Amino acid sequence: MTSCHVTEDPIKKVAIFGGTHGNELTGVFLVKRWLENGTEIQRTGLEVKPFITNPRAVKKCTRYIDCDLNRVFDPENLGKNMSKDLPYEVRRAQEINHLFGPKDNEYSYDIIFDLHNTTSNMGCTLILEDSRNDFLIQMCHYIKTSLAPLPCYVYLIEHPSLKYATTRSIAKYPVEVGPQPQGVLRADILDQMRKMIKHALDFIHNFNEGEEFPPCAIEVYKIMEKVDYPRNENGDIAAIIHPDLQDQDWKPLHPGDPVFLTLDGKIIPLGGGSTVYPVFVNEAAYYEKKEAFAKATKLTLNARSIRSSLP
Repeated sequence: MTSCHVTEDPIKKVAIFGGTHGNELTGVFLVKRWLENGTEIQRTGLEVKPFITNPRAVKKCTRYIDCDLNRVFDPENLGKNMSKDLPYEVRRAQEINHLFGPKDNEYSYDIIFDLHNTTSNMGCTLILEDSRNDFLIQMCHYIKTSLAPLPCYVYLIEHPSLKYATTRSIAKYPVEVGPQPQGVLRADILDQMRKMIKHALDFIHNFNEGEEFPPCAIEVYKIMEKVDYPRNENGDIAAIIHPDLQDQDWKPLHPGDPVFLTLDGKIIPLGGGSTVYPVFVNEAAYYEKKEAFAKATKLTLNARSIRSSLP
């Protein structure tokens, strides 16, 4: 691990998104609370803006209205001429890009925390998209350390064909916490997400105040591939997640271990020749995306020492 220092500009503007998916209620509940009283998320010298991203979906308590808002922040959709004929979420993406971006522009918000729930048994999860960002790795390390002994997993989705145009891609840094059914609030999950945001904002504040963070390392799970359910000739699901795999996110899955189970009792094992780590196992919202779970590999990311460029 290198010991050289990295000097970065202080963070000025942070947004906290809730309701990107309207039935993931922890983020919705917290953001509405902070819109009424944002004292706990304010930090000296930092602009922090809570924001409900998909209000129509929130009102109906559904994932989305026309299409998944968390998949349409690509140049094609953001560049379309505004029209009532566009899907609601595409129009909303353009509005959000205007308010908090524009995407890939120096004037966009420095950081966006996008708050999500999953029905999978993933606990506290931070999702990374860049394995070489020292600031991001340092922040994840700070959050993980602050939450201990409560586990906090880091999911690296740095993959040329498996990344997607997310809401937070205007800036950075998503947060995912589960398990929690869609349309439901759980006090323990809400408390965990609240603490994650607190620690993240504390890290940013300390960084802006000139604190130097020494070199660190974090354990991450990097996506390898997504796995669909077995299907019959009509394209219908022919097997379900095996009980031995259910709720076993982040646990090692070895070749030959049960993965799927047919209604006839046939076990379909994991193929291949290497151990993997399953993520988003049996996530309810991913049935439409034909994803039973994702395979990940475990690795270590290192970050150099960082400090703010303030004198």
